[in-house]
Amino acid sequence: MRIPEQVKRLAIVIGVLVALTLVARFVLIPRSLTSTSLHWSLTTQRESAKPVKFAGSTACQDCHDDIAAKKAKSFHRVLACEGCHAPSVKHAEDPSAAKPVIPRDRTTCARCHAYDPSRPTGFPQINLTTHNPLKSCSTCHNPHDPVPPKVPKECAACHAQIERTKAVSSHALLTCTTCHKAPERHKTAPRTALPSKPDSREFCATCHGQGRAGTPKEAPKVDIATHGARNLCWECHYPHLPEGRP
Repeated sequence: MRIPEQVKRLAIVIGVLVALTLVARFVLIPRSLTSTSLHWSLTTQRESAKPVKFAGSTACQDCHDDIAAKKAKSFHRVLACEGCHAPSVKHAEDPSAAKPVIPRDRTTCARCHAYDPSRPTGFPQINLTTHNPLKSCSTCHNPHDPVPPKVPKECAACHAQIERTKAVSSHALLTCTTCHKAPERHKTAPRTALPSKPDSREFCATCHGQGRAGTPKEAPKVDIATHGARNLCWECHYPHLPEGRP
């Protein structure tokens, strides 16, 4: 059986490509670009040659055990010392030769606590323009145990994003305690003492139930027996911006 000329030419082309690939892989490309073990070795040597800058929190605790004990029980217990005080290996080697940075401006704390809607609900956030303007954060807060000197009176101190949403909704005039009952401990340990939430359709019906006595006249009314079937109201309506779905 005679092999067609086209197949022969295709085989020659494939052979040439394979040969060029092998030459490029083992001859033209340097080993430093293809050898994983060599890459690891060179990278390790390069990084090891760099000067050490961080002493590590353990070195800080050896001398500052009183501060370390206080911080270990605070909201900042997971933060590394040098995250705020900058790399301090020289200070650890000779405390009198170099002093760690002590942040006294407002920008250091603002990296975590300036208002940002992407942060978790309940995370302490402030408006830098209005919150004790021009004062250093450490004037009122001990960084190693940053409990506020005064417990916030308004929910918006921690729930600024929700407050901004509610302010432009039809629920703007309702206080948070209309729908939520928060234990006093929620102000100091918010994640361990959560506020209550309405868990029945009857709660919203006190204002929006059709034919109910004493409901506000301006509040939209629905037949609570048929509207939304058995779903809870908040499964279709966001309480802080309760515009209805089409």
